[in-house]
Amino acid sequence: MTPTEMTQDARHEEALKKYVEDTPQLKEEIKDLSADDQRDQIQWAFEDEAESQGFQPWELTLKYTSTPEEFEAARLALHKEAAEVLGVEWDEYCEMNNLVV
Repeated sequence: MTPTEMTQDARHEEALKKYVEDTPQLKEEIKDLSADDQRDQIQWAFEDEAESQGFQPWELTLKYTSTPEEFEAARLALHKEAAEVLGVEWDEYCEMNNLVV
């Protein structure tokens, strides 16, 4: 299944799994927590990681579930869609969101 065929929830779950695989120290820190608490901690750490990379969580989800080429194309497409929905000119939207195109 390609990233474009996945639902957003499935894509996010896949991204979280890959994120945990990439951060063994997180896995170690949360190993004694309940399953619900582990899920919460993983989600919060994922959101913090997204912010540290200058991304929204959905962008980091895309990054973990796409090739670099797919990531850039999908990321820009979703940002363009957001700009249209907001009624903001693309150049202004890029400036507001620190996007370099």
